[in-house]
Amino acid sequence: QVQLVESGGGLVQAGGSLRLSCAASGRTFSSYAMGWFRQAPGQVREFVAGISRSGGSTLDVDSVNGRFSISRDNGKYTVYLQMDNLKPEDTAVYYCAARPSLFSSRSRSDYAFWGQGTQVTVSS
Repeated sequence: QVQLVESGGGLVQAGGSLRLSCAASGRTFSSYAMGWFRQAPGQVREFVAGISRSGGSTLDVDSVNGRFSISRDNGKYTVYLQMDNLKPEDTAVYYCAARPSLFSSRSRSDYAFWGQGTQVTVSS
């Protein structure tokens, strides 16, 4: 089992940047592919980006492609989401999740462990 704690959220103006971090407990972090999801009020939780166990393979979605970047440091048990050129529609609670698999997935049901989320608010 792995526990996940997100940090780095906050209020930023449109066009600004934030870097989210997700710290994992335990030495099994490198056994998990990781994903970032987000959920806006009244909306379903949606996939944003994912990264393989080794960090060599990533996934994202069209709405964030070229603006968001996912990375991980297995030595620090941490996954990051660098978010640049933020837009008001990026406002949401952002969650990291762990999948006991080599590769990440866009499906929420493929992830076994979730963090509590961190709020990102982008003002226009």
